[in-house]
Amino acid sequence: MNNMLFCMRDVSGPCGAPFLSGNARPSQPTEAPLFDNPRMVHRYFRQLPLLLSLVALLLCGSFAPSVRAQEATTGKASVPEQHEAVPLKPAPIFTIGSFTVTNSMIVTWIVAAGIIIFAQTAMRNVKQVPSGAQNFWEWLVEGLYNFLEAVIGSHLVRKTFWFFSTIFIFILFLNWFGLIPGVGTIGWGHHDPVTNAFHVDRPLLRGANADLNLTFAMAATFFALWIVWAFQENGVGGFILHLFGPKGDSRGILKILMIVVFFMVGWLEIVSILFRPISLSFRLYGNVYAGENMLEAMAHIVPALSWLIPIPFYFMELLVGIVQALVFMLLTAVFTLLIAHHEPAQGAHH
Repeated sequence: MNNMLFCMRDVSGPCGAPFLSGNARPSQPTEAPLFDNPRMVHRYFRQLPLLLSLVALLLCGSFAPSVRAQEATTGKASVPEQHEAVPLKPAPIFTIGSFTVTNSMIVTWIVAAGIIIFAQTAMRNVKQVPSGAQNFWEWLVEGLYNFLEAVIGSHLVRKTFWFFSTIFIFILFLNWFGLIPGVGTIGWGHHDPVTNAFHVDRPLLRGANADLNLTFAMAATFFALWIVWAFQENGVGGFILHLFGPKGDSRGILKILMIVVFFMVGWLEIVSILFRPISLSFRLYGNVYAGENMLEAMAHIVPALSWLIPIPFYFMELLVGIVQALVFMLLTAVFTLLIAHHEPAQGAHH
């Protein structure tokens, strides 16, 4: 018999150009704009809701698991098996026809909606001297733009900033949302007749990045965009030449040898490119999933101190959340730089 129980852990530069609001305008032009083309940044961040919706759609439509909650064991009274580790699969919450909505999908939608609402609210009434939410949002955008420009150069950052900044913000807040007390500990479960404790078998909410479906959906989205950017920067012939063409200046027999060598290396490069979505998705998923399991284990080491022992690890996971969002953004940015690298981008810092 399943019951709904609420169990929670007891742990305690001015930039005047609008980025999201299409209607608001500052009363006076900014004297020293941060970006060379503020309208470009404006356009990028108006695509923020679209990208977040795309990631959520990929998660829902393509990779949502069709799993069922296990039925309670009947017969003689026995001690139910305790699963203290975070389950590998997200739990289904409800279905709409053949469409299954899981607990990780609900978290994805909540965080995406929260980011969109906060961004639109912060930039609704743009002031020339920002303050409050507008000041925080512009500081975040400015920092990400300058950081990415130093990594991939001004040419690529104008084209790809909208994706890399969105993916960083999205992953960061997904990681932090998963640390809120109640995520993973509120849901349906059973009573243990021996310890008289309640165990949650099907949590209502689950850390979204601890679900491989979401991390793979984001990696697949980047892979599709990477192909588009690669053809835009190199063309079909330039893309093939980038993979199989000989590098360096050589002549005679050495040049023939280099052609053969780089032709073989090109096939290895293709294999490496095809494995990038897998490595990106498993790196993020593995780190977040391991962190949630560690918090779960710390809470069960000494039941009487379950409210105290996990606290230091919560602070560590806050740092891990930032690092993993930064790593995902940097890897995708560097992969894009490698395929789009040409003369104008040589001034970028590596």
